[in-house]
Amino acid sequence: MNDVSPTSGPDVRWTQSFLFHDFTRDWRRALKRILTFCLALTAICQLAVAEDNVPPEGFIALFNGKDFSGWHGMPHYDPVKLANLPEEERAKLLKAWNEDLLKHWKVEDGVIINDGHGVYLTTDRSFSDFELLVDYKMFPKGDSGLYLKNTPQVQIWDFTQTDDKLGPERALGSGGLWNNSPGKPGKDPLVKADNALGEWNTFRVVQVGARTSVWLNGKLVVDNAIMENYFNRKLPLPKSGEIQLQTHGSEIQWKNIYLREIPSDEANEILRKGDSGFTSIFNGKDFTGWTGGIDSYEVVDGVLKGKTGKGGVLYTEKEYDDFVVRLDFKLPPAGNNGLAIRYPGKGNAAYDGMTEVQVLDSEHEKYKTIDPRQAHGSVYGMIPAVRGYLRPTGEWNYQVVTVKGPRITVELNGSIILDGDVSTVTEFMGGTPHPGKDLTKGHFGFAGHNDPVEFRNIEIKELKAEEASN
Repeated sequence: MNDVSPTSGPDVRWTQSFLFHDFTRDWRRALKRILTFCLALTAICQLAVAEDNVPPEGFIALFNGKDFSGWHGMPHYDPVKLANLPEEERAKLLKAWNEDLLKHWKVEDGVIINDGHGVYLTTDRSFSDFELLVDYKMFPKGDSGLYLKNTPQVQIWDFTQTDDKLGPERALGSGGLWNNSPGKPGKDPLVKADNALGEWNTFRVVQVGARTSVWLNGKLVVDNAIMENYFNRKLPLPKSGEIQLQTHGSEIQWKNIYLREIPSDEANEILRKGDSGFTSIFNGKDFTGWTGGIDSYEVVDGVLKGKTGKGGVLYTEKEYDDFVVRLDFKLPPAGNNGLAIRYPGKGNAAYDGMTEVQVLDSEHEKYKTIDPRQAHGSVYGMIPAVRGYLRPTGEWNYQVVTVKGPRITVELNGSIILDGDVSTVTEFMGGTPHPGKDLTKGHFGFAGHNDPVEFRNIEIKELKAEEASN
């Protein structure tokens, strides 16, 4: 038998040729796949760029990626003062501010760029309850912020700049409600969540009334805190207002500015999630646990509803000293009712009880000239509440009333409209005394005034001694 060399001969040459062609074919296939992948990756990148300034489902784009349509210029300026100016003077100011805007703001490649100076970029529209998404890019020594309802501000700054008196605050990072009073919730961010300087950051802000939550780059930095009214701390944050992009001495860039208005039912649910420890005192079926004016109310589809033309106080069998009550209520036009606080079980809730917290369609023409101490949320006849925070008639409102000793706080739809101490009251509406105002214990209830006012989700949290003292 003749030996055949494994590296020579026609079979080997054929095999080598086959392997070469096979390798060449595989290489070409691999190259084709690589090219296809690169093209796909390029397309994805191009798509990502194209998607900038295109709002997610349910949102609107406040910035169209091209120009300042829907925006105007406005500096740090009290919106109430602006609204009260004569029309001619206000128009003159707005004209000057818009001229200044064009000197310091520009749009390049779908990005808003500010040089660090000039007026703030301000939405033409005002918003009440909303979810806001904003991307921004900060640079060294940067300082900026988001004004909500024309009010400062969700803070943005260079967290690495620590060489002055504000260094410790900057080191905490961006996202806090910087202009809240020292020590108040929300002033300082819960965590530092800033990306490196020169990188894009993303804010998500949810504001219902004054209740504000902020996420920075996906991390919660403000949790359901009350945003204070910088221009008048005795009043709540305005019910509605414009959004402003602040400039503060250094370049900052913005894009992907989206907003979703939150309907009232969702807003109420957001507010309700902000606290715990409550116990339901109305089962939605009958009057179990209640007594008094039962004939003046009815239960309809899980709702407690006053009967037209019927009065009387419906109140809990149980008594309470210090507590927090939260509930939803709906007013018919000109509707009138009230929350009986520490009611003794007989007499008039507003006078014989500690008080009646008014439930009233205060904005109706019928009540145009009432005493301020009769408006919705007021400690009836003693302490006036701030008006203008009710939802439109026919919508559900969400209210929280806190009773600690002689102090009563009323929060309506996320805004604190009353915070007062009845022990300090010496002047009464009509000069009529309130003999029950110093009661320390009593029933909770509803003071019917002949109108079909509706209530639901009625819950109470009793306060322990240490909670009541805070």
